Amino acid sequence: MSVGEKDFASLILRAALGPMLVAHGSNKVFGSGGLEGTTRWFDSLGLQPAHVHARMAAATEITSGVLLTLGAANPLPSAAVIGLMTTAAATDHRGKGFFIFKGGWEYTAVVAAAATALAGLGNGRWSVDRLLRRNPRSGVGTALGAVVFGVATSAALLAASYRPDRNEPEPEGESETEETDSAPT
Repeated sequence: MSVGEKDFASLILRAALGPMLVAHGSNKVFGSGGLEGTTRWFDSLGLQPAHVHARMAAATEITSGVLLTLGAANPLPSAAVIGLMTTAAATDHRGKGFFIFKGGWEYTAVVAAAATALAGLGNGRWSVDRLLRRNPRSGVGTALGAVVFGVATSAALLAASYRPDRNEPEPEGESETEETDSAPT
């Protein structure tokens, strides 16, 4: 692949991925339910405290989307996207199979793969990084580093604040009180 082809591939990936992330993040803030609806959704997923996660997810999507679109700070925005998609796959899409139309993890895998490819390609000539004469890393090692960093931050976040069992209904016929508490006296 020539340098011009690599620059073009990077630009197309950035132009597709970045604005899509900005739209998703903006929808969490300004969509029909706003941040309150996003907070309720995160609470139903078991991410606690939900109001913090709703704002953090929206801010991360918007910020990483803008940075990807502009071609700035490679590979950090790619790592952020990989972390977001790993968290989404482990929470909202968990146990729903592959296909997105059934709620599966297909979408998150494709977005994470595109972010990985972009980390490897670098931002190219037509980017803020190049305009600022910043020569960020690219290549296989950089892409793998973005994956490791993104997955590790997602794992840390999930370990610290993912509590899905808190929202599961209690099985019928069971309660926290002992049987003798409900027996007639």
